[in-house]
Amino acid sequence: MKKLLLILPILLIMSSSTIPNETKNQQGNFAHVVYFWLKNPDNQTDRLAFEESLTKFITNSIYIQTKFIGKPAATNRDVIDNSYTYSLMLTFENKSQQDKYQEEEGHKKFIEESSGLWSKVLVYDSENILK
Repeated sequence: MKKLLLILPILLIMSSSTIPNETKNQQGNFAHVVYFWLKNPDNQTDRLAFEESLTKFITNSIYIQTKFIGKPAATNRDVIDNSYTYSLMLTFENKSQQDKYQEEEGHKKFIEESSGLWSKVLVYDSENILK
């Protein structure tokens, strides 16, 4: 009986980790994905300035639910475009929260500080279809 009582919590923890978590798919109902191509992607000073400005901005945003700053992964397939320098993936509760994020002082400051560093920006916004 004592062994069962010791093993039961472990089994419960293990089984709960295999149960799909509904909230894992819903980290926000609005996704904002941005790709940046820096003018001088090999310039470490430019990269550091961009990373610092972007990190400071998204860390202080009150509207972002989840955040991810990335660089191209070492993958190579016909469907992959890894020509960008950085990616930014953010989620928001809804479009209204994302609209407010666009007007945040930190967002405007990031654009002011960093827009001279990039040659191209592409934005993909989408709304969650999972309910």
